Amino acid sequence: MTSAGAVLGLGLLSPWLAAAFFAGVLPGVVLVRLFMRTAEDAFVRYQQAQGRLADRLADALSGIRTVRAAGAEHREAARVLGVLPELGDAGRTLWLAQRRTVGQATLLVAAVELTVLGTAGQLVAAGRLPAGAFAAAAGWAALGLGFFEQVESLVGVAHARAGLARLREVDELPGPGAGGRELPDGPGELVFRSVLVRDDEGAVVFGPLELTVPGGTTVAVVGRSGAGKSLLAALAGGLRLPDGGEVLVDEVPVAALSVAERRRAVGYAFERPMLIGPSLDEALEGADPAALAAARADGFLSRLPHGGRTPVGELQLSGGELQRLGLARLLAGDARVVVLDDATSSLDAATEHQVDLALHESTRGRTRLVITHRAAVAARAGLVLWLDAGRVRAIDTHTALLADPAYRSTLADAALEARPR
Repeated sequence: MTSAGAVLGLGLLSPWLAAAFFAGVLPGVVLVRLFMRTAEDAFVRYQQAQGRLADRLADALSGIRTVRAAGAEHREAARVLGVLPELGDAGRTLWLAQRRTVGQATLLVAAVELTVLGTAGQLVAAGRLPAGAFAAAAGWAALGLGFFEQVESLVGVAHARAGLARLREVDELPGPGAGGRELPDGPGELVFRSVLVRDDEGAVVFGPLELTVPGGTTVAVVGRSGAGKSLLAALAGGLRLPDGGEVLVDEVPVAALSVAERRRAVGYAFERPMLIGPSLDEALEGADPAALAAARADGFLSRLPHGGRTPVGELQLSGGELQRLGLARLLAGDARVVVLDDATSSLDAATEHQVDLALHESTRGRTRLVITHRAAVAARAGLVLWLDAGRVRAIDTHTALLADPAYRSTLADAALEARPR
């Protein structure tokens, strides 16, 4: 607005001064638009690389114990950091564009000022402007050119526009639409029928998987980081719909169930659960004292000054305490299929043992899918599903698989079991 007012001031002095100013401004507008286009493209590339880096890092963190057990820290670090060259290239492109544009804008500002002052000098010499108007023209020109001094501020605008473009990409993705069918009576049989998942380029990254988990059975899912364990967990309850095949609970496709029925069919407890809601009571979705006690969460919750009315934003919880709240929330429901995605990994050994016993008792008779890296957990399961690079490597009991060194290397404490006594 300051620049527009300055142009108006020049026009009131003389239309020729306003014309001289615009003669330099038009190239400047083109310059700014080119910079914005380059900056937005660079920011989009930068954010895409950041997204891939964050995705790889989250994947590595979710399987960090397996990575350590396999001694693959350096290989995993190289995989995670493999995005850095692309990230650096996008950053350099942005910095070079900013440097080039700032330099060009500085020259353009000087050229416009000289053009306006030269025109004002000619008008004064021709007697068409009073001498004092020359100083006024210089002042208006300086104010009008203030816009070009904000090129660096436009970097923030480009960043925001690139972020908006990325958000639109997410918004346009087809969501896992819900059907309207209800869940019939049944034991909680979970079936993966020719299930496969593809990446953005159409390549198969998981499956095809053929698996039937009879109602009431416990299946442990093991594998290295990136093997597809958490993806399998997400597929079980419709958090991620397959690109091929279907997942069924008691002979009904999960995709055909309503959202409420999906939650009644499959319940989750995650390694890093999120508490959603203004207060703790709402975040726990009605977990009763029995569920809190089974998850060993009643002890530390009783010490909160405001108890269940404590705002979620004011909670300062350890990883183990957060996991116990996630387990209590799971036990508050009555899902037929229970999915535990490394849900006790942050608990100390004594608490984990107590929680495991309580979970075993509280979920007795339900179908259980347990994502784990611990040999002790796999040993308690009826069957072990061993995943490797999105494929099923073996399905057998833990005792039978323990003879395979490759299987033992995927588990954090299998070496202790395999050691001769």
